Amino acid sequence: MEGLSKAEVDRLEAKALGPGPLRPRDAGTLMLLDRSGDDVRVLMGRRHMRHAFMPGKFVFPGGRTDPADSRVAVASGLHPHEEAKLTAGSGRTSLARARAIALSAVRETFEEAGLLIGERGPFVAGRAEWQAFADHDVRPALAGLRMIARAITPPGRVRRFDTRFLAAWREDVAVELPGGGPTDELEELVWLPIADAKQADAPEITRTVLGELEKRLAADPALSPGGPTPCYRMVRKTFVRDML
Repeated sequence: MEGLSKAEVDRLEAKALGPGPLRPRDAGTLMLLDRSGDDVRVLMGRRHMRHAFMPGKFVFPGGRTDPADSRVAVASGLHPHEEAKLTAGSGRTSLARARAIALSAVRETFEEAGLLIGERGPFVAGRAEWQAFADHDVRPALAGLRMIARAITPPGRVRRFDTRFLAAWREDVAVELPGGGPTDELEELVWLPIADAKQADAPEITRTVLGELEKRLAADPALSPGGPTPCYRMVRKTFVRDML
């Protein structure tokens, strides 16, 4: 699907899915954390009101996975423990797909918030979506990413996602563009203490995952690789919380 627009990918996926129940699409979202003050703060943005999906809600940067992202060169790959978490659970997730999920979260964080996660150094984009990294001499890096949770949208929804919630520290950002990202999907970007973020007008799963992040940080402030990672999904009309 390299070179296809999101609309073209949507059409192809809709054709492949057919009239039956929607299969959840892989997605990656990034909880960027700032530990420079007394409280750990997390970056969130309000979705534009004209969006059909969750208008006006506070969310983390992120979006649907682009399989072509798996072929983007990186300065550092995923930690093996995090790679194992990304490939674990229901369904088949290949190593290439896991890499694409992580890189999609990094790319969406630039597009929506203007933050380039990686290391300083020459980078050849290869695709227009990654050109800003080349323009600012930033090589995308994945070694600092930690998987906090996974959540699968229940059947029957208009849109379904199999979302991996990843976390990274603000010091993993090589460049912060003052004007934000090139898209208008998020507005009112804010850094909130986690306790305040849990009170924001956000989707229920977002607040749930913030609670998981809070517990994880209390037990392991450094967010070491391979920490406990829950998966939220629906089984026989009942929500379950499994551990990956």
